[in-house]
Amino acid sequence: MTSSPFETVDCVVIGAGVVGLAVARALALSGREVIVVEAAEAIGTETSSRNSEVIHAGIYYPKGSLMAKTCVAGRRRLYAYCAEHGVPHRNCGKLIVATNDAEGNRLTEIKGRAEANGVEGMRLLSAADAMAMEPNLFCTAALLSPATGIVDSHSYMLALQGDAEEHGATFAFNSPLERGRVADGGIEIEVGGIEPMTLRCRTVVNSGGLHAPALAQKITGMPSDRVPTAYYAKGNYFTLTGRSPFTHLIYPVPVPGGLGVHITVDLGGQAKFGPDVEWIDGIDYNVDPHRADKFYAAVRRYWPALRDGAIQPGYAGIRPKIVPQGAPAQDFVVQGPADHGVPGLVNLFGIESPGLTSSLALADLVRDIANA
Repeated sequence: MTSSPFETVDCVVIGAGVVGLAVARALALSGREVIVVEAAEAIGTETSSRNSEVIHAGIYYPKGSLMAKTCVAGRRRLYAYCAEHGVPHRNCGKLIVATNDAEGNRLTEIKGRAEANGVEGMRLLSAADAMAMEPNLFCTAALLSPATGIVDSHSYMLALQGDAEEHGATFAFNSPLERGRVADGGIEIEVGGIEPMTLRCRTVVNSGGLHAPALAQKITGMPSDRVPTAYYAKGNYFTLTGRSPFTHLIYPVPVPGGLGVHITVDLGGQAKFGPDVEWIDGIDYNVDPHRADKFYAAVRRYWPALRDGAIQPGYAGIRPKIVPQGAPAQDFVVQGPADHGVPGLVNLFGIESPGLTSSLALADLVRDIANA
């Protein structure tokens, strides 16, 4: 690619996180010419690699929401994709556990919401049945989600990248978007980095994750009142020394802003706790060791035998929120020309969990908007 005066390309996807990769793959499979520009040096360096690596069933989201629809459809697609492409994953199931009567009463509501979304196999369990499945668990009741699983997210992203490249997509790393403008017949973007370039694009997909609102504001001609404000909800994780005492994922009844401090297990049998919810003003991935005190208190409600000193600071991720702390929960926003009036531009805002699970379904939606 050259820097003079500009190069005309068909599609540019901004961002090589899991959703950007899935979008690039879907567009390339549909016959479009695709270039992916990524500010970082590699795929999936932010939210896509700083999460629980859970394949979500689609339990918690409001019926009819984009989160609910893409999570359920995406989860079914993701299991099939992983099996076909040899991506390490496991359909381990999860238990949502109540530790008092008030939480127990909410399990029926959660089950109903899941079933309204099309989630298969949800089953209420007595305390005895749940603790027979997981002898180290304490609960007063539980809800089994057999459709939940775990995935090696990096292997999945590598498979998406490979598929996209096999169908002609190219990648430009260390290539941040500097600015853009709506032009006749498309969108012109200026990309920085070691080899700066100006591209005139028929289609631009803004899949910038945490940075998507800021990227949209850089495009002259994009109505600023259609760009949401970015808010950051940090999720800290702690890891358990030794192997996990559980074979299922263990989740408490959800809390505002997140799903509570839960225990997930990776494909190597290592357990991690989190994420919590810490609202922050800027991107910061440091984990404060002192937050462990709250983790011990939260986890001991359903695993009383957790011993002092057993958990260590792990890593942190940041949820790309588009509503502030205390506001009603957001939905995914996939914003096309019909929403903002800019031909050829698709913005993805607020793609937090279950974005990884939803990625293939979101990609199909973006492809359909881009190809309309």
